[in-house]
Parts: sequence; structure tokens; C-alpha cells
Amino acid sequence: MRSAHKFKVYDFTDTVVSDPDSPAREQVIAEIVQRLEPFQVDSRSILGSTVITKDLNIDSLAVMDMVMELEDRFDISIPLNDVAEIHTVDELADAVLRKIGSR
Repeated sequence: MRSAHKFKVYDFTDTVVSDPDSPAREQVIAEIVQRLEPFQVDSRSILGSTVITKDLNIDSLAVMDMVMELEDRFDISIPLNDVAEIHTVDELADAVLRKIGSR
């Protein structure tokens, strides 16, 4: 009779490492919202679920400028292929926080 094998399960999901010197998620979102306010449509609030290019009618050049400002502000670098995958404010905040956590 065969004995049962025991397998160890590893979780390789991206997590944000908490660093006392790192900004809080709320601070990162506030920085993003501040940069997006000039593009705000009507009186709709900019939320985490806001789709940057669609809901705010912002072009890709303006998005790249904003990302570069965030990179300077937080002393990080977000690769272009990662920027292309970012659609919402939450996704952008997650990308910033991941890069801050990996420094």
C-alpha cells in the first residue's frame, strides 16, 4: 500500500511589503487623485474603480506624464509594459506600492 505524500503549498502572489518609511495606500491614492483632478468629468468623484482613460477621457500621453510624476515623487520606476496593463486608479496605486516595496 502506498503512503500518502505530503506536499507543501507555496503562495507566490504579489504582495505589498509594509515598510514604516513607505507611504500608506491612502497617500498614494491621494497623490494619484491630485494629478487626475484636472481631467475630472462633471462632479463625479475619482475613485479606486475609476478607469483612467475611459472615465476621465485622458489620453495616453497625459497618463505617461502622470506616471513619470509619480515615479519622481516616490523614487520608483514603472516599466512601460506594466503601465500598459494599468487601467484603474486602484491598479495604478497597486503598481506604485509594489515598486516601493521592492526597493
